[in-house]
Amino acid sequence: MSADGKTALRTRRQTHISNEEDKRRVHKLRNSSDAILVGVETVISDNPKLTVNPKYVKRPRHPLRIILDSKGRTPKNALVLDGTSKTLIVTNEKCKKVFPNAATTRCGKQEVDLKKLMRILEKKGTRTLLVEGGSKVIWSFLRSRIADEVNIFVGSMVIGGDKSPTPAGGAGAETEKAIVALRLRRMKAVGNGVLLTYEVVK
Repeated sequence: MSADGKTALRTRRQTHISNEEDKRRVHKLRNSSDAILVGVETVISDNPKLTVNPKYVKRPRHPLRIILDSKGRTPKNALVLDGTSKTLIVTNEKCKKVFPNAATTRCGKQEVDLKKLMRILEKKGTRTLLVEGGSKVIWSFLRSRIADEVNIFVGSMVIGGDKSPTPAGGAGAETEKAIVALRLRRMKAVGNGVLLTYEVVK
């Protein structure tokens, strides 16, 4: 995010916040994870590959790509369906859609049941899950206290804007009791930015 807590322009168009050092860190983190998870809004707006770039990691091992997609809106031409790495689309129990080059898990009545999904992934051997976004998904993992750790790279820039997105979106906390408390573990300079690592207080 930027120094003022924004992750994109007010139009929600992505902009470059990470520097080369941080990109290398992210790809190494991807490579060390069993799975990478994003929401369908990220797939629709950014069309990410969710793979490990060999520019940053030699002989990358592409983790499982997981898409939270309650209603089955993942486009058939999405890069996560390109077959370069295993992909799992997670929908609600009512959705009957199938996707090319991807397995499907149906979990939850309306929205995806995250706690149930975690149990399913654990049975499949997933021990380390990297949640990359978007903001609603990040808030869901924090609100439910499923997340263990939060890593935030702060880029040296100011984006501004009342409508510019922030790392955690969704409904947000309605009361002080609902605020998700974090415990700062370490700070590290990464190029001209800083990496903050927090533990989620359960």
